[in-house]
Amino acid sequence: MRGGGYLAMRYRTLDPKLIVETAERLEGRIADRFPEAGLRGVAAELVSLSRDLAKAAKALEEPIWWLRGLIVAAFIAGVLIFLFVGTILPLDRISGTDDAVQSVQGIEASINTVILAVLGFLALVRTEERIKRKKVFRQLHGLRSLIHVIDMHQLTKDPATLSASFKPTAHSPARRLTTAADLARYLDYCSEMLSITGKVAALFAQSVNDDVVIDGVNDIENLSSNLSRKIWQKITLIEDRGSRSPK
Repeated sequence: MRGGGYLAMRYRTLDPKLIVETAERLEGRIADRFPEAGLRGVAAELVSLSRDLAKAAKALEEPIWWLRGLIVAAFIAGVLIFLFVGTILPLDRISGTDDAVQSVQGIEASINTVILAVLGFLALVRTEERIKRKKVFRQLHGLRSLIHVIDMHQLTKDPATLSASFKPTAHSPARRLTTAADLARYLDYCSEMLSITGKVAALFAQSVNDDVVIDGVNDIENLSSNLSRKIWQKITLIEDRGSRSPK
């Protein structure tokens, strides 16, 4: 049973270690095939960022104990102050009309105080959620920037340059990928890197159960998926061009 439960959890959650290992393996593949390409440096940055964000996501799973202790202390202090001031008047002291009116006013004031105290306590409880949310979005900002860097590296990789009739202009980017196989492989690496960024972002949704965080992670995943879709359109054009070439 214990082993079965471990396997079930293994296939229901993302393993940060495996994500980092995948990024490292991809960096090695890029270094083997394109050792001089700038994409190799981007892959190395992806590995470094994956390690940092995996640690950050793991740390967010732990409660903020000092804050929870502060909340408990504030709650106890509020209860003691409330009892000390004695806002709730004892009903057995009601003797006349004036006393009854004052008692009703005192009870009404006490109810308002209790409501405000409860609202303040709930706001204090949600402080931990807001702190973690802020940390998540600070980390996701760096990941979003890296996604755009990856997109910049594939931006000028145009399948049209493989055509024999293609004529570069004076401002055309330098062509370093002259074969269809190299260009397709380069673009495929870019797509894999974008996929890894989406998985790294998903670690935060796994660590912090918050609707706002989940929406932010979904935005990152949608961005990487949309850019990857553009890359695969290029790869499809390369494959179609190869299938139509004379054999």
